[in-house]
Amino acid sequence: MPATTRSSLGSKVGLPAAVAALLIFALFPIYWMVSTALDPSAQSRGADLLPGGVTFDHFSTVFERGNFGTYLVNSAIIGLGTVVVSAALALFAAVAVARFKFKFRTSVLVMVLIVQMVPLEALVIPLFIQMRDYDMLNSLLGLTIVYTALSLPFAIWTLRGFVQTVPKDIEEAAYIDGCSWWRMFRSVLLPLVAPGLVATSIFAFITAWNEFVFAYTFMKSSDKYTAAVGIFQFFGENTTSWGPVMASSTLVTVPVLIFFVAVQHRLASGLAAGAVKG
Repeated sequence: MPATTRSSLGSKVGLPAAVAALLIFALFPIYWMVSTALDPSAQSRGADLLPGGVTFDHFSTVFERGNFGTYLVNSAIIGLGTVVVSAALALFAAVAVARFKFKFRTSVLVMVLIVQMVPLEALVIPLFIQMRDYDMLNSLLGLTIVYTALSLPFAIWTLRGFVQTVPKDIEEAAYIDGCSWWRMFRSVLLPLVAPGLVATSIFAFITAWNEFVFAYTFMKSSDKYTAAVGIFQFFGENTTSWGPVMASSTLVTVPVLIFFVAVQHRLASGLAAGAVKG
């Protein structure tokens, strides 16, 4: 067999095999989570690859005994609040640092970048003391404010690149046509930076939905727990209820997947535009 033919055959076979191996590696944890959640013998399953049957008892346990419906509602409120507030603040801040010249503008951008580099664990105690002083512990609003602050650095830096790529001539043309700044912002600038806004909103939602340390530290009463903290109740000191753990983990994963699938086309375009233009 000629060398060129062997090389062509190897590329045709090797690439699909590599993609399949990557998919198996990425999707196997999801399969194990869902199959364990549906396995009636999850506690004694061990290393069995296939479940011993199908049951929804673990999901019933999660809702009836674990009060997981309340936790999902709390997470949804905090996640949506974080997305709305962080998107609005980040967009206006990005417009300010990209369009207006003011003193210490570079210093502000550097400070934003430094905050992004600080590990989250280092911020737990300072933010806990600050929320305590403002009497916002055990509050969904207080946790939303914290998650908004954590999401802002990345959102501001990302949206700043999108705003800078919008030519100023477009804005000036809108002013000549009689638009006010607010009308120009709403009708011209906002649609052009919408892909970046979607990308940063997904990041903010995932941050608020999956975060555990701040939610567990700031919330005192169990009825204020988020879904990520709700999973922790099924871990005992000596034993772990793996069926409810995997069932609750599945319930936490599904909304993120739905949200991602709903906006994935805008996310792809937003990330591509940011990589080329930013």
